[in-house]
Amino acid sequence: MRAVIYDRFGDLPEVRTVPDPEPPPGGVVVAVHATGLCRSDWHGWRGHDPDIQLPHVPGHEFAGVIAGVGAGVSDWQVGDRVTAPFILACGTCPACQAGDQQVCHRQLQPGFTHWGSFAEYVTVPHAMTNLVRVPDDLDFATAAILGCRFATSFRAVVAQGRVRAGEWVAVHGCGGVGLSAVMIAAAAGAQVVAIDVSDSALALAARSGATTTLLAPSVAAIRTATSGGPHLSIDALGSQSTLTASVESLRRRGRHVQVGLLPAVSGRPTVPMELVVAHELELLGSHGMQAHAYADLLPLIAAGKLRPSDLITGEITLEDAPAAMAAMDGPVPPGVTIIRPPTPGR
Repeated sequence: MRAVIYDRFGDLPEVRTVPDPEPPPGGVVVAVHATGLCRSDWHGWRGHDPDIQLPHVPGHEFAGVIAGVGAGVSDWQVGDRVTAPFILACGTCPACQAGDQQVCHRQLQPGFTHWGSFAEYVTVPHAMTNLVRVPDDLDFATAAILGCRFATSFRAVVAQGRVRAGEWVAVHGCGGVGLSAVMIAAAAGAQVVAIDVSDSALALAARSGATTTLLAPSVAAIRTATSGGPHLSIDALGSQSTLTASVESLRRRGRHVQVGLLPAVSGRPTVPMELVVAHELELLGSHGMQAHAYADLLPLIAAGKLRPSDLITGEITLEDAPAAMAAMDGPVPPGVTIIRPPTPGR
């Protein structure tokens, strides 16, 4: 198969021919029809993830068609249209048994713990736990971003953040995760303030349902815009400054959800714990979404209440992917970029 691969962290990846994967026992091989270019892939390429072994193929947000089925897999067959969460759970550990596959004790992550989806084929272990069926009327590009950014935001806003109609929600950072959070919170009836340093990202946030947009505001400006502070605030970027602003701007008994990655290589962030105690704030993490929870998300897309396809702003080929990932060293266009591998038969 053709795949994007790098031999050293930070060196420009190449598109090369590598061996096709074989379906493992209990797993499947998926022919990738679309895969998202995500900042997490950039973090991995830059050496910020300790799980990556070189040489490596990135990519963790994908949709396609099953091309091979391993021993012991039932209810799935070649030709089925599928996606999967970026956290591939084992299905048997205590967390999985409790329904919390997103924090599986033995989780695997394509593009991190093993080769990913910037390729013609990708392996999905533990298929019975992790595969999600893609409806026939949902295009593969839209289904791909359900593997990471949109589903991650859905759980962050709805399950962890417990958003309620009429609440003020602040979203710090309007990349793919942040824009998804804006759309989901607005669809839930919240009043959403989108915060970013890019006018173009804020324009897309406004089209996605933001009530108000703020360009690099102060904490005081956020509190003013939300009539005393947001009830729910989401750090969708992952930096010391966005984390601090998110917590400091909350109204009393507000909820902060951390979604954006804060790699250990950047140092441990500080948190204004005096406010957490005095204002009885909640600090919550959110890490992907379980495959079984897609049953709550997909009907909202089918009904048109959520439109993840609106966040797709570009498509590129597999050959374009190395340069596009390297370009994430600096500012990138808003929205989600989809890579289209040359999948056989597509």
